[in-house]
Formats: sequence, structure tokens, C-alpha cells
Amino acid sequence: MTSHTRPIRLSRRRALQLGGSAGALASFGLAGAQLTTPTKAKTSAQSSATPLPLHIQRARYAIADQPTDDLVSTRPDGPPPVIRLKQGQPFAARVTNTLPDYTAMHWHGIRLDNAMDGVPYLTQFPIGEGESFDYHFTPMDAGTYWYHPHCMTMNQMAMGLTGVLVVEEAEDPGFDADIALNLRDFRLRPSGEWLKLWTARGAARSGTFGTIITANWDSDPIYEAPTGGLVRLRLAATDTARIYKPYVAGVPGQVIAADGHPLREAIDWPTDKAPALLSPGQRLDIAVQMPRVEGAYVDVMTAFPGGPRRLARIRATGPSLGRELAELPPLPANDVPEPDLTNARVEDLVFGWTPEGGAPQNGYCGSLGYTFWSINRKPWPGDAADPDTPGAGPLAVLNRGESVILRLRNESPNAHPIHLHGLVFRPLRSNKRTLPSNWTDTALLLRDEIIEVALVADNPGDWAFHCHVIEHQKTGLAGYIRVLA
Repeated sequence: MTSHTRPIRLSRRRALQLGGSAGALASFGLAGAQLTTPTKAKTSAQSSATPLPLHIQRARYAIADQPTDDLVSTRPDGPPPVIRLKQGQPFAARVTNTLPDYTAMHWHGIRLDNAMDGVPYLTQFPIGEGESFDYHFTPMDAGTYWYHPHCMTMNQMAMGLTGVLVVEEAEDPGFDADIALNLRDFRLRPSGEWLKLWTARGAARSGTFGTIITANWDSDPIYEAPTGGLVRLRLAATDTARIYKPYVAGVPGQVIAADGHPLREAIDWPTDKAPALLSPGQRLDIAVQMPRVEGAYVDVMTAFPGGPRRLARIRATGPSLGRELAELPPLPANDVPEPDLTNARVEDLVFGWTPEGGAPQNGYCGSLGYTFWSINRKPWPGDAADPDTPGAGPLAVLNRGESVILRLRNESPNAHPIHLHGLVFRPLRSNKRTLPSNWTDTALLLRDEIIEVALVADNPGDWAFHCHVIEHQKTGLAGYIRVLA
């Protein structure tokens, strides 16, 4: 990682001393990005000499054929676009906030400098209305990632502000098409009007689910790919609560990457009898061999209570390319340091309900108004908590370069996708199931499950660590891990 001094956690008092200006913490860099539609032919990302402009704004779009107002996006008439970067090439984005609420942008799964992580009060001051913040980093890992706000998180994510971020490999892996599906739901009435974005009942259980499931804001969209070609299908679960169980029906394929990283250990091809599990924050890359008959469809499905649902379709177009999955070489592994398990120390982290009540501090980034959850039996006191507030200190302090095993224990009956910023880890063992030991940034903890994961603390900073069911995060199941410089 790029060397830098340990950042000082911003207390609300210190942040206010900065004058409320996000620009006071901004830096400049070179952009290297391409905005694309969800489906992309075999081309490469393009470079630009200026930061990529991303304007957080109100949007209007027909969700399930009903015009919906007050969506939140980076463009006025549709979902946030797929951003495509190139591995090892510098990227910059200037995020401008046009909303009256504060915001900040987090680059989910990307290993970067702590100051660019987009977590208010931990790494930067929130971005106010009319203000901009310049993010810049060089992605070291190729794979599928995503971006979303980390301030007013529940409101802005639930209303649409989630986008797929693709880091393309330095060498073309050989696909004929690349299709990204941003999987998320919306809480809307059949007329297109908003329902309440969350409920106390949902926050205290598995989260509040939406009423309309979408892929790229559309219900059952159709994309095209070459007949007989090879498609890289990128599935990203950017929902605030829903766990998807995806599979691809009726065609050959294989799972090639998970949570941004090529597989160390194989994952079985998901089927209707044994679908994959894709919890909020997680991603899955699948290689699909298209039918050799023009006009045939590939159905991307998810298991669902009451029967399977189709998420999207891919139509075979043009003359058959006659390609086979065996033609694809393995994806090159990202350069992730291997932990020394013989000398790793263990840190225990317990996730469950909170033993005490009280509302978290609001600050500028919103609060749901109640506390239900905790880590190590202490609820996170809120985004704006000063470092000396009880429960606001680091969950663990790691030495740079140290190998560590995190023992993640779920003491609740609800599932928790646990996400760590700035670092990646791999599962070692579970008390309930056999897990492939693949690199990830988000581990799904099932009811009463204990998972041990291993990492090397190679990236200095204060790194957010939280459940990615956003209602759980905002009601206490959050904190941070400090890696010393």
C-alpha cells in the first residue's frame, strides 16, 4: 500500500473547526475512467486528464413502469452508471453534492489510502450542499466493486444511490461481452409513490425489504450478447437488506470471481436446487456460454419465497461465435499478502443485540432514532461521536504488517453481512458450514454462526467495520479497526 501517516479520527468538534468545507480535505488526481451502460462490448477503459464528475442529485425514472420522483442518483434520468477503471491506472472523481442533506462517497471493496475511503468523521468531513470532494486512488485489484454514500446512508441508498465499479484487468481476459447487474429493490407503492424507507420492526430483525426487485433499476430487463459467445456476468448486491440467491438457468457456466477477487478455491455452479448466496455488499462474477441459436435467452434468476424470480435476460444476437468455456484462461490473481497463520493473533468480535438502549448521535449523517445492535456488546454511538465517547474507540488495534485472525461470532438469530473497509480477508473455518477460502471484504454471518477469517494488516488507517444491512449499521452494529502506521 502507499505509505502515509496514520490519519487522525475527526471528531465532530474538529470537523467543525475545518469550517464545514469538504474542499478543505480534498485532493486532486488524474482520472482514468469510463462511464458505461450495464452491458459492454469488448473495449477498454479510457483515460481522462480531469477528475470524473459525479453530481449527487434528485432523479426521475420509471420503476416497474411507474414514474418515480425523488430518486437519488449521479444523473437526473436513471441509475448511477457503471464506472470502469483499469487496474494500476490512477483514477479521480469529483463528487459534488446538490442535495440539502450531507453525503460522502465510499468505494466498496477497493484497497486505497484511508483518506480516500469516504467515511464521514472517520476519514473526512461530510460533503454539504453545493460542496465537492475530490477522491483519487490507483486500483491495485481487478474485479467487481461498487460505490455508495456513507452519510445519510439509509436514505440515499434506499432511494437509488448505488452504482457498480469495475476494475478491468491489465490484460484482456477474453470475453465477448461484459454485463453488470446492480441488484437492489425499492419500497414503492404500485403507483410509484414511496413507502416509508425503513421500520423499527425491520431494523430490529432482518432489515426492511423493498416491494419491487430490480436489476439496474429495471424489472426483468433484457440485454444482448453474441450468439455462442462468452459473457462475463457481474452480479452486485447493493440492496440495503435483501439477500439474493442467484443462479443462471439452462446454459453452461462457471463462477470465476467473488467480491472482487479471482477464486483461490472453486465455488460450485449455482443452480435452482443450490443457488449462490449474495448478501448486501457482495459480488459474484460468472462466465456464461451463450446459446448457439440466435434469439435464444439466458435467464438470470434468484430463488425467492413463493417461487423463483427472474432478475434479467440475455438474448443471443448475430451469427454464432461457437466459443467454449474451456477457451478462457484463469483470471490472474490480485496481489494480496498471505497471512502467516502460525504466528497470527486472534481478535474476538461479537455481533448481536445491544444490551442498552438510547438513540445514537446524529451529527450530519442521520440516525434512525434508536439503537438495536452492537459489536462486542457495545452499540456504535453514532457517526458524529467524539473518539472519547464510550464505545467510539477502535474495536481492535493492529500493527502494520501483522497477521491477524478475526473470530466473528453472531449471537443473534439474524444474518449479518460483515464488511471491512480498506483490507481483504479470507475465511478459514465456520462452525456451521464449509466455506471456500477466497479473498473477500464482506462475510455473511448466518444465525449463531462463528467464522474465523485471516488477514494481513498492511494498510494503515482507521477502517470502518460494520454490518451491511444498513438498518443494522445505523442502529449500532458498526465500529472501526485501527491499523497503525
